Amino acid sequence: MARSMGQFGSYLLHMLCALAVCSCVSAQQKVDSPQAATTQAQDQANADAHKKPAERGVIVDRIVGIVNGDLVLESDVDEEERFSQLYPYGVNSEETPRQQAITRLIDRTLVLQQMAGFPVTPVSDDEVNRDESDLRKDLPECGHTDCASNAGWMHFLASKGFTKDELRARLRQRIGVLHFIEQRFRSGVRISDQQIEQYYNDMLLPEYAKQHATAPPLDSIRDRIQEILLQQQVSSMMDSWLKTLRDSGHVRMLEPDEEAP
Repeated sequence: MARSMGQFGSYLLHMLCALAVCSCVSAQQKVDSPQAATTQAQDQANADAHKKPAERGVIVDRIVGIVNGDLVLESDVDEEERFSQLYPYGVNSEETPRQQAITRLIDRTLVLQQMAGFPVTPVSDDEVNRDESDLRKDLPECGHTDCASNAGWMHFLASKGFTKDELRARLRQRIGVLHFIEQRFRSGVRISDQQIEQYYNDMLLPEYAKQHATAPPLDSIRDRIQEILLQQQVSSMMDSWLKTLRDSGHVRMLEPDEEAP
C-alpha cells in the first residue's frame, strides 16, 4: 500500500495541490479600529521582510513567460518557491526548484484560463477554515513552532513571507480549483469490481507478503482502493488534458536576457 500511495502522491499530489493554489494578492480587508489597522500593517511588514525585492515592488519585475497572453513574472516564481515550503510537492530530480515552480505556474495558468468559462462551486469560509486548520496541524515545521496559537501561526507565516490574508486567498483559490477538477474529471470515472480486485491481488498482496505481514480482507479496504484508482485515473486524464492545452495554446518562456514581445 505504501508504495502504491507513493506512486499516486508523486504525481497527483504534485498536480492537484500545485495547480490548486494560484499566485494572487488578496484584497485589503476592511478593518474596524486603528488598533486592528496597525496590527494588519505590522503583519504585512513582517511578511514583506521575507519577500524578495521584486515581490515588494522595489525593482521592476521581469517577465519570465507568456501563457496565451497571460504573463508569468519573476515575482510569481519567487512566491511559488516560498509557498512550496508550506505544501511540499513531489521532487523532480531533473528540474531545479525554480524550474519546478515555473512548470507549476504554467500548468496552473492553463487551468485557471479554462475555469474562466466553467461554472464552479463557490468556496465557503468553512472550507477555507478547515484547510487552514489542517495545514496548521500537518506542517512538519509546526512541530517546532507554536502554530496552535494565533500569534505563533502569524509569526510562522511571516517567516515564510505571507500574511494570514494572503494565505487564505491562496487556500480559497486552491479549493476552487479542486472543485473544478472534481466536476471536470471525476464525475465521469467509473471503477469496476474487477479493477479493485486486480489492484488488491497484483499490488497490495505482494507488498504485504514482502513485509511478512497479513493483508487486510479486501472488503475492509475496498472503498480505499476505489479512491486510489479514481485518483490515479483523474491524474492520468489531467496529464493528457494539460498536454493538449499546452500543445494547442501559446506557451513561451523567456531567457534571462530576452525582452518580452
